[in-house]
Amino acid sequence: MMTRLIRPGLAGGISRRGILKGSAAFGAAALMGPLGAGRALAQSEPKQGGTLRIGIAAGNTSDTVDPAVAEHVYVHMLLHAYNAYLTVVMPDGSLEGDLAEGWESTPDAKTWTVRLRPGVQFHDGRPVTAADVVASIDYHRGEESTSAVKSVLAPVTELKADGDNVVVFTLEAGNADFPVLLSDYHLPIRPAQDGKIDPLGTIGAGPFLLDHFEPGVRASLSRNPNYFKPGLPYFDGLELLSIVDAAARQNALMSGQVDVIDRVDLPTVNLLERAPGIEIISLNGGEHYGYPMDTRAAPFSDNNVRMALKLAIDRQELVDKILNGYGSVGNDMPINPSMPYFDASIEQRVYDPEKAKWHLSQAGMENLSVDLHLANSAFESCIDSGLLYAEKAAAAGITVNVVREPDDGYWSNVWMQKPFTATYWGGRPTQDWMFSTAYVRGAEWNETYWDNERFNELIVQARVELDQARRQEMYSEMQRLVRDEGGIIIPMFANYTMALSEKVAHPEVVGANWILDGFRAPERWWFA
Repeated sequence: MMTRLIRPGLAGGISRRGILKGSAAFGAAALMGPLGAGRALAQSEPKQGGTLRIGIAAGNTSDTVDPAVAEHVYVHMLLHAYNAYLTVVMPDGSLEGDLAEGWESTPDAKTWTVRLRPGVQFHDGRPVTAADVVASIDYHRGEESTSAVKSVLAPVTELKADGDNVVVFTLEAGNADFPVLLSDYHLPIRPAQDGKIDPLGTIGAGPFLLDHFEPGVRASLSRNPNYFKPGLPYFDGLELLSIVDAAARQNALMSGQVDVIDRVDLPTVNLLERAPGIEIISLNGGEHYGYPMDTRAAPFSDNNVRMALKLAIDRQELVDKILNGYGSVGNDMPINPSMPYFDASIEQRVYDPEKAKWHLSQAGMENLSVDLHLANSAFESCIDSGLLYAEKAAAAGITVNVVREPDDGYWSNVWMQKPFTATYWGGRPTQDWMFSTAYVRGAEWNETYWDNERFNELIVQARVELDQARRQEMYSEMQRLVRDEGGIIIPMFANYTMALSEKVAHPEVVGANWILDGFRAPERWWFA
């Protein structure tokens, strides 16, 4: 049985009032845009018991539970399983408190006061206090930090505890989106010792206890009997298995070795569509696949070369053949209609080999040869996507040499190390979050090493601009700058497509802010 679950989003901007005071006041459209609403195969009331086994299309022997360097879905799932966060994006797109009971801001949105839930404990019985929050957030800040969210937290000028249950954040300038940022998967709250957290620690305040972790292989966890959310989780145990090979992952589900898999192999999705007792959930959440170029390195330092490469790819072909229709074409920017301030007036880029040739001529070239370093651990059928790209690029006088890299170690040895690679990104709730993470100067995950002065100015200005029309103008300009001068080719947006056994039930609404119900399927789902 197949269930394809997609619903259109609504238009609209972020509700500043909703973020400034209290919890849970974003509209689904304002935060996420299109979300999927799913139906559980077994219409049953939640019940406790059993061990959920999830096969995940990621995992390296170099994986670590250090939240500063969490790179892919396997680690994200693990962090969410045994940790808790200050805020959480709910399946309907609203923002609620996790460890935070509530929050409020000064009128200029520069000072944020966050109140913690009383009585919450870490797995070892220690209470969760404001000092733990300060140490957990401070770990990602400062000159020595190499955290992927260092740039996101850079506007925090002061962070202090006000007693045991209140944390005060002071920003260099107002930011109406700030509570959303606290839900970032890099920001779990860990116990502090002498003002520091152990980044490799296995003690958290999440729904499960981490019993065993073998990087690149599996993690075993057991239910936290003292979890602060009554009745949750429903499962007694959780196993996260790294199964990078797509065929092996789908066979594991069909043979009953696992109960859930992420990232269904779309070229062969028809096998699962015909399999009895299997549900497929496909949600439009802003995930996108791309090919980043190191803009510091020749020939990618020349924007005419970058434009030629952007024009030499057949986007619709990739959606049809790589995503099997489970997605939409991209426009070389990480923003799609699911996000606030999306500019629908920006012309969609299409395959145009003649225009690509013109850009090569502007760069003083008659032809071009580049190496594209790929592995299927970057995204499903990544190597096949490169071969399709190479075939179409030839008509523009561009030779794309597909270099097949090992799956293991791709994210540490290839991505951001070689000048032309592949990447995937989950959608972010706000444009500022997406741009701050991967496009602004100095961001740890600025995978193209792009440094555009105008863009860097605009992102700071837009963050504090409360006039919605002016903010729209700024974000529109930033989208155009990334599309036309940036260093990444984004040919397609992929739906979050996962599959599960009929034994597994889930709430009617499944979150699409990340795959697997916003990484929280182990907490929210149950066995029918």
